Amino acid sequence: MTAFAKRNLKIYLRDRWAVFFSLLGVLIVFALYVLFLGDVYKADLGEIEEAGEIMNNWVMAGVLAITSFTTTLGMLQTVVRDKDNRIEKDFYAAPVKRVQLAGGYFLAAYAVGIVMTLIAFGLAEVYIVAEGGEGIPLSSLPAMLLLIALTVLMNTSISLFLSSLFKSVSAYGTVQTIMGTLIGFLTGIYLPIGMLIGAVQWVVKIFPVSHAAVLFRNLMMQRSMDAAFEGASEEMVLAVKENLGVLFFAGEKEMGLWVSILVMAVTTVLFFALTSFRLSKKR
Repeated sequence: MTAFAKRNLKIYLRDRWAVFFSLLGVLIVFALYVLFLGDVYKADLGEIEEAGEIMNNWVMAGVLAITSFTTTLGMLQTVVRDKDNRIEKDFYAAPVKRVQLAGGYFLAAYAVGIVMTLIAFGLAEVYIVAEGGEGIPLSSLPAMLLLIALTVLMNTSISLFLSSLFKSVSAYGTVQTIMGTLIGFLTGIYLPIGMLIGAVQWVVKIFPVSHAAVLFRNLMMQRSMDAAFEGASEEMVLAVKENLGVLFFAGEKEMGLWVSILVMAVTTVLFFALTSFRLSKKR
């Protein structure tokens, strides 16, 4: 399984365009924020001194949430390429269990997702500090690393299932490009969730990657939010958090952070099960 994972990693890293397109969603979000949307978002917070730091952390939290999704989705193009080129028939003819083949694909994608997300986290912290903000407290670093591991695990399971549905590289590449473009809307990053109509807000709330964004926002924005709204009413703070997607609400009821953790855990198990079922039915 480990040798097969190494083989998949080498194939992925050798294709520079595959690496680029797997980062497309991240690059689009970052470019839109820096070039166009940043000043608009900051202006929405009025005269709050920490407005810049709050929004910088907000968008970088979203970047971390989507990085592991787009990079694992891009890496698992190897699965589709092996089908398209009939290479998978050689694997199935070999004395190797299918669960080992799936595990090799999964391990390679998970490794790519972890490395890319850690790189994105480092660059995000550099950007926040360069803009005059403060980096994440050291006390929150273990929770951040654990959240990255969980987010990548979830997104790898989703991506592996999606890759199992396609046999054509061109079709999978089209889906990958579409997802890379739409991911900012699906996670409520291009526009704060409070600016979306009700139906679209529910689409955001049921998209699993959005729950990873909620958890990242709570970790990265806590210090700046506490400083900005010190002495403010609880109703005002909750309204701002709801608007920015720091908290999700179901009607009038707040969804606790444990709900987001549960959604991510269930999603991981569900897509693992679906992928296993598909593999077991293949002849």
